[in-house]
Amino acid sequence: MVPTINGYNGKILRVNLTDNTLRTEPLEAGLCRKYLGGAGFVAHFLWQELPAGTDPLAPENKLIFAVGPLTGIPLSGSGRNCVGAMSPLTGGVAKSEVGEFWGYELKRAGYDVVIIEGKAEKPVFLWVHDGEASLEDAGQLWGQETRETQQGIRDKLGDKLIRVAGIGPAGENLVRYACIMNGLYDAAGRGGVGAVMGSKNLKAVAVRGKQPLPKLGTEQIKSLRKWLEDNRQLSQGFWEAGTGIGMDGFEAIGNLPVRNFRDGLFPAVKEIDAHAVMKNIGVGMDACYACTIRCKKIVKVESPYNVDPAYGGPEYETLASLGSNCGIDNLPAIARGSQLCNAYSLDTISAGEVISFAMECFENGLLTTRDTGGLELRFGNEAAMLKLLEMIAHREGIGNLLAEGVTRAAREIGGGAEEYAIAVKGLEVAMHEPRAKPGLGLGFMVNPQGADHCCNLHDHMYLNENDWRVKEVSQLGMPGPFPVEDIGPDKVWLVRHAQFRTIVYDSLVMCQFLPYNLTQLNDLLVSVTGWDTSVNELLETAERTLTTLRLINLREGFTADDDRLPARFYQPKTDGVLADKPLDPVKMEKARRHYYSLMGWDEETGVPRPEKLAALGIT
Repeated sequence: MVPTINGYNGKILRVNLTDNTLRTEPLEAGLCRKYLGGAGFVAHFLWQELPAGTDPLAPENKLIFAVGPLTGIPLSGSGRNCVGAMSPLTGGVAKSEVGEFWGYELKRAGYDVVIIEGKAEKPVFLWVHDGEASLEDAGQLWGQETRETQQGIRDKLGDKLIRVAGIGPAGENLVRYACIMNGLYDAAGRGGVGAVMGSKNLKAVAVRGKQPLPKLGTEQIKSLRKWLEDNRQLSQGFWEAGTGIGMDGFEAIGNLPVRNFRDGLFPAVKEIDAHAVMKNIGVGMDACYACTIRCKKIVKVESPYNVDPAYGGPEYETLASLGSNCGIDNLPAIARGSQLCNAYSLDTISAGEVISFAMECFENGLLTTRDTGGLELRFGNEAAMLKLLEMIAHREGIGNLLAEGVTRAAREIGGGAEEYAIAVKGLEVAMHEPRAKPGLGLGFMVNPQGADHCCNLHDHMYLNENDWRVKEVSQLGMPGPFPVEDIGPDKVWLVRHAQFRTIVYDSLVMCQFLPYNLTQLNDLLVSVTGWDTSVNELLETAERTLTTLRLINLREGFTADDDRLPARFYQPKTDGVLADKPLDPVKMEKARRHYYSLMGWDEETGVPRPEKLAALGIT
């Protein structure tokens, strides 16, 4: 009998695909409070259970799915789950959070964590339901895109409400930035977790839960639902058109990536932003479990490209990565690219950045039509972009090289191609500009995953002293607002705080788009678990998780030298507002060292000091 832990099922499902064994283990109550869930559980199990030097694509790597204590409560933002593994793209840690209904169904199926290791002899999918689990044949699904995979599993098991976390051809072909798709348009996108799934001959994890969740924290949940309704304007942009409504503003301040982060001006930006999407090709909005925000765009196009509404629609990162960063202003083509990525299980950020890298290499003579199979890989060539997505997913022609990511591809191409490889720790940079946001740039440098925009600071959010975020940090003793261009000690503190608060979200596992402050999240956690936690304890838990992720990378040979931005960001853009405003390398280096100091790490090496590990209780 598993002891009851309020907010948790108290169970781990362990799956060894090599010997076809599945077993249930108890989840320790102390571990729940120490790491909360989600990202915290991923960090803990990767640190405790993997030896140094584990090949991310070998059977020994572990693919971990985790939910948290707030997963499945009837409140906006509570439907997410975290996925983690050692990254085949970076060689370090990969973790990614994702929405839809999958996390809710896993919680109702009776588990908090699923840990998968080994490699199946033949393609299989994992079927988890109501405290039971089994491995099912997926031979007929192998080679299928995500829509056919989801439908095939539902048909086989006879339940149209089954939720599927699966991969398409990109995951099967071990594209190093393949993602795992929850449904057809929610991606655990970064770091190549889809390739890890493919390396295990695991096509999908299907979940369905009918066990009722305990009614915990009911009054606090009702109160927070009412608060969210009364403050609907805090999320207005999301429920109107999803992400990407401010792309013209991004261009105006230099935050819009244009032609591989080289340029600043993109006159057609309003033709590809979220308002243009909803006006010209949008057919509706969708939501994750229990969410009133409904931020997910649904689009339909019949000509000149066919875009199926079943695959959702492009959000900001996709509009920028496949659009402005590739010099493309054709909205139907971008929407088609979004569909291909979702069908193939490709991370749209890395895919778009890889293509823009290849385009710049081509325009500078490092790639020719002989290398590309006749493709004219020039900025703005939408047909080439769409063809490359297909070639990458299937590792055909030049796509085989580009499936390795920009860092490996640049090394292979040579001739100075490294100059055009915009990545940190091997992870392609997300669609936000460090020259416009130096705090974000520092976050890119020091994040264990690499250039991750989700576990990071977005400097422009802390400009208004009346903003709830600024008020939150003021209550913690750091009064704002904070100038965007600053990268002094106060801003470094803010970067660290922003990382902590996002890891709190990722461990609980709650959506960061919801405007809950840390006090509200703590009160919610207390009402659900019965613990006597505080905001300071939540922040310390996040620090423990972030430090654990750092230790995993250090174990794999990462050093302070890996905490570097690409040289491009220390050069001005060719035009626009940042044409004379590169980052200052001296200031960024000083900020990096100060960040190490604030974290209790050695200022030279970035290695956590023994006394810090002892204080955080990390063994």
